[in-house]
Amino acid sequence: MKKFNIKVDGVMHEVEVEEIGGSFTQNAAPLTQSVAPTSVAAQEPKSSVSASKGSILAPLQGTVQTIKVNVGDKVNAGDVVAIIEAMKMENEIPSNISGTVKAIHVTKGAKVSANDVLLDIE
Repeated sequence: MKKFNIKVDGVMHEVEVEEIGGSFTQNAAPLTQSVAPTSVAAQEPKSSVSASKGSILAPLQGTVQTIKVNVGDKVNAGDVVAIIEAMKMENEIPSNISGTVKAIHVTKGAKVSANDVLLDIE
């Protein structure tokens, strides 16, 4: 058994590793790599539709269960416009603005990622 210290997200951990055979070559310099964590909120929308001022974005990854509006419908800020299922929970997606639904970019059953454009309101 060999003991090693590793750092994960800034926290040191001691691990034991058993060598089970084969050859082992050690690099002259230790291998280090720094990976900055990314925030879901900071990521760009992944859908092929560009977000605009009136876009309603998916706040989380999941499956579209219901689109509660149609193109041409008038909505008020706070009205539920879609329901996304994530981790066996239904999440109501409210409109953040009042206006008229101009386009719907997803369908029932569609898989969406966080920040995908669901629909546009003007």
